[in-house]
Amino acid sequence: MQQMRDSNRKPVVMKIKPGISEFASSPDKVSDYISPLLSFAAEHVPRSKHKETPLYILCTAGMRILPESQQKAILEDLLTDIPVHFDFLFSDSHAEVISGKQEGVYAWIGINFVLGRFEHTDDEGEAVVEVPGKEPHEPVFRKRTVGILDMGGVSTQIAYEVPQSVSLASPLQEEVAKNLLAEFNLGCDTHQTEHVYRVYVATFLGFGGNAARGRYEQSLARRLLSHRPQGSRAGLSPQSPLADPCLPREARQELRQAGRTLHLRGTGHFQQCRQLLQPLLNRTNDSQSSLNGVFQPPLHFQSSEFYGFSEFYYCTEDVLRMGGDYSAAKFTKAAQDYCATRWSVLRERFERGLYAPHADLHRLKFQCFKSAWMFEVFHRGFSFPESYGSLKTALQVYDKEVQWTLGAILYRTRFLPLRDIQQENFRGIHSHWRSFSFVYNHYLFLACFLVVLLSILLYLLRLRRIHHSSSSPPAPQKLPGNL
Repeated sequence: MQQMRDSNRKPVVMKIKPGISEFASSPDKVSDYISPLLSFAAEHVPRSKHKETPLYILCTAGMRILPESQQKAILEDLLTDIPVHFDFLFSDSHAEVISGKQEGVYAWIGINFVLGRFEHTDDEGEAVVEVPGKEPHEPVFRKRTVGILDMGGVSTQIAYEVPQSVSLASPLQEEVAKNLLAEFNLGCDTHQTEHVYRVYVATFLGFGGNAARGRYEQSLARRLLSHRPQGSRAGLSPQSPLADPCLPREARQELRQAGRTLHLRGTGHFQQCRQLLQPLLNRTNDSQSSLNGVFQPPLHFQSSEFYGFSEFYYCTEDVLRMGGDYSAAKFTKAAQDYCATRWSVLRERFERGLYAPHADLHRLKFQCFKSAWMFEVFHRGFSFPESYGSLKTALQVYDKEVQWTLGAILYRTRFLPLRDIQQENFRGIHSHWRSFSFVYNHYLFLACFLVVLLSILLYLLRLRRIHHSSSSPPAPQKLPGNL
């Protein structure tokens, strides 16, 4: 599968905002809203191919939080209107709200596909893993896959392959893991068991960068309002702000909490910020749990490789300019220096264009907090050692924007190549039979013609004999007696 490109060799991609969940109160407008996307696709897919081109509309987090009745109304509008205006292959099963687990699996498939981890080539130097083959004593070696980490504004997600050789410690863990492990076949048919993958996927709502900041601010407000000394005005006026180690030095922020306006002033202390954030991870004492006490299967850090997307990339690149290969020591040093820098100096640097184009003042103000949160999630939440050296933060891989939608296409159409090959073989056999049949029919016709001709000739010869015998004079007869 390859990315379609236009006449200028640019990827054929179109995006619109907002998502269709915004039409919860007016579902009849959804199909009209996404019509430009479908028209764009229709222009680039050859007209003769529309009827055999599958169209999928898969909805994620925005739709998941809507009531089921509103989800159903939106999907019904799509299923009713789209077939009227477009000829794509679009059935009821092609429009649905997918789970966070499905979304994570699709994202995992997408990055591994782009990296070529599903290719059947033996590249020297490539790490491989052993998996069971069709025969018990014939293992198969295939490329080692990579795991993904994705931190958005609201949620954080992790996905990685758990080899069949990794067993879970107890029946209880196995039962819990059923909801977190996805096993699927990426072969051309269900019999190619060497392409079966078992992937752990966990999504943590409320653990994205913005949601975590909101929870942190609520904890600050509770601490201030419940532990403030009698008569103290700390945090209640701009003249006596509350110290916040997670804001850059001397940066200010106002909060509305419990009907009051609270005033914060940054002290820019990265290590103190990290300590304040640790309770928000909701870790338990169980060594095999991660964020929020969720079970996490054993992970062999020495033989693993991970890619970090979204906030993992923005935190390391937009301001600190350290995207790519991650080093905990270097990241910590850069984050400490940034947090301790005066807000006025940071703004001056911003106005001089010293940060990435994606960076804005909101990013600058909360970079200190998000750096600490990313660090804690990665090293304390998911328990990656600070010596871990196989994480790459990225926005694109090989100049391709890696999104879950790519993995969704690959997964949903994984049996189509075999189907097409089988159809081609059938057409080939049918064509061969038609060709053979055509030649055979000619010979059959000629044989029949000769048989009929021979029959006519024999019939004519017989008639001629009969006619000849009837027209000959009778032979003279001898009479008895003397003359």
